[in-house]
Amino acid sequence: MVTSKPSSARQTVLDSLNRGLHQAFAEDGRVYLIGEDLLDPYGGAFKVSKGLSSKYPERVWTSPVSEAAIVGVAAGMALRGLRPVAEIMFGDFTTLIADQVINSLSKFRSMYNDQVEVPLVIRTPMGGRRGYGPTHSQTLEKLFLGMPGLRTLAANTLADPGDMLHKAIVEDPGPVLFIENKLLYLKPVLDREALKDFEVEIHNRKDSYATTHTLRLKGASPPVITLTAYGYMAELAREALLRLAFEHEIFCELVVPSQLAPFSADGALELSLQQSLERSQRLLAIEEGNYTLGWGAEVFARAVQAFPGQLKAAQRVAAADMPIPASAPLEDKTLPGVDDIIAVARRMV
Repeated sequence: MVTSKPSSARQTVLDSLNRGLHQAFAEDGRVYLIGEDLLDPYGGAFKVSKGLSSKYPERVWTSPVSEAAIVGVAAGMALRGLRPVAEIMFGDFTTLIADQVINSLSKFRSMYNDQVEVPLVIRTPMGGRRGYGPTHSQTLEKLFLGMPGLRTLAANTLADPGDMLHKAIVEDPGPVLFIENKLLYLKPVLDREALKDFEVEIHNRKDSYATTHTLRLKGASPPVITLTAYGYMAELAREALLRLAFEHEIFCELVVPSQLAPFSADGALELSLQQSLERSQRLLAIEEGNYTLGWGAEVFARAVQAFPGQLKAAQRVAAADMPIPASAPLEDKTLPGVDDIIAVARRMV
């Protein structure tokens, strides 16, 4: 059985992201980092940026507490041919960069007839379960997912997050919103040995270096439910998959995308879901963002369109539609967990 305990022999997501940043800085002198409290020995609030200011002091800029200024300056740098990375300390503060992202960065290529690029990566940690309260625990990427011209990526333990971040920085014409769930940082990046009990399929999008993974237990009966989740919720969904199989004899497949947007008709997530749903005919979409108008609702709608009248069941698991409490017991009740996934899956069959 696969466990999610960190292993000293395996690289953590935090280590991987830090490696990806260092690799990008070493390869391309146009890469800069701008954000709050980045300088060593602090190295950023979650230490993803550690070591960079010591090695590249002229290219790591610590900023005043103004997210709008951080992204505005970084956007100008990108337009002039640099490849900046903007670190937003908490994902909740992406609301403060909405004007730059929605009204400017995502539109510049179209407005200027593809004569300019904005190779800017905006990194930020999302999610709760750390008792940080209603303004530092949210999962807000859904506010940006429908924005044409913006790529949104979410780190997970299946696709090497450092490799994905590195490619976003040095290859993508941008702009890119790069989501890192806080509880993923100390999780190990899963290698072949860690996934030895699973059959794994990998699909790549035609327009992206991002990948989508499909997991199923080796030798298991055909799946009766397709689970889909991203980021840290994919960890909980994988645990639920195991418990459903061993405790309830309900066999599932898990589809985990790295790219959340754009959600194009020829993308890897769509292909993976189509192949899985042809086998299971039931869909359970799982996310940490609140329930109403979330990522799962879009997945649900597209599945219904792709399989009109053919799905036996389709459900969603997400956070409650309320502010996230600072109290740990109340936070647990607000955010979706493994038991919630299992309960909904059991009802579906």
